Amino acid sequence: MKEIAKIYTDFPEKFGIPRQSGLVEGLTGRLVFEPAYRNPDALRGLEQFSHIWLLWKFSQTEREKWTATVRPPRLGGKEHVGVFASRSPYRPNDIGLSSVRLLEIRMDEKDGPVLFVDGVDMANGTPVYDIKPYIPLCDCHPEASGGYTDRTREHALKVDFPRELLERYPEEKRDAVIGVLAQDPRPAYVMDPERIYGLSFAGYDVKFRVEGDRLTVVDLLKMKEKA
Repeated sequence: MKEIAKIYTDFPEKFGIPRQSGLVEGLTGRLVFEPAYRNPDALRGLEQFSHIWLLWKFSQTEREKWTATVRPPRLGGKEHVGVFASRSPYRPNDIGLSSVRLLEIRMDEKDGPVLFVDGVDMANGTPVYDIKPYIPLCDCHPEASGGYTDRTREHALKVDFPRELLERYPEEKRDAVIGVLAQDPRPAYVMDPERIYGLSFAGYDVKFRVEGDRLTVVDLLKMKEKA
C-alpha cells in the first residue's frame, strides 16, 4: 500500500473525533499529496463530483494483535459484535473508509493540487492510501438495513457552551466544536458525571463534563503551538 497523501485536520489526537464521517458539518480537512502524486492529471474530472471516498490508515490506533469481537460505543460499550460487523479501528488491517464532501481543488505553488473536504473523521496528519469518487447511482442505497446502528441513530447531547467561553473560539469553528461535543466524545465505558474531560480541537483544549444528556463546557484553554 502506497501512501499517496496526508490529510490535515483540527484534531491533534483521536479523542473526540466523530465515529463516522459526515456526522458533523464544518469539520474540514486539507489533503496534500506526496510529491510523487502531485500530477494534476490524476485529478482530471474529480471536480465534477460533490463527494469522494477516502481510504486511509488508522495511524493512532496501532495494535500488534486483533480480536474477533469489539464493543461498539453506541451500544454502550457492553455488547459484543464481530469486528467485521463494525467500523472499529482495531482490525486485522488498519484501513479506514470515509465519505466526505469535496469543497474545492486548489492549485498550490508548493504543494500542487490540494483537496479541501468537509465532514472528516480523521486526526491531523493521517496517511491517505486512495481517493475514489462517490457515485450516487451505485453507492447510495436508501433501502439498506443499518443493523444495530438503527437503534442508536438518534444520539446527541445538549451542549451548554457559556457565551464568554465560546466567544474565545474563532467564529468559523464554533458550530463545528459544538457539533463534535454533541456527538458525545466520551469512551462508552466512562459515565462519571463528576469527571472533567478534555477535547483538543482547532487549537484549544475544551474542558467539559456530562450529566445525563447534557454536556457542559467548564473551561477553554489555548493550546501551546509546537515549535
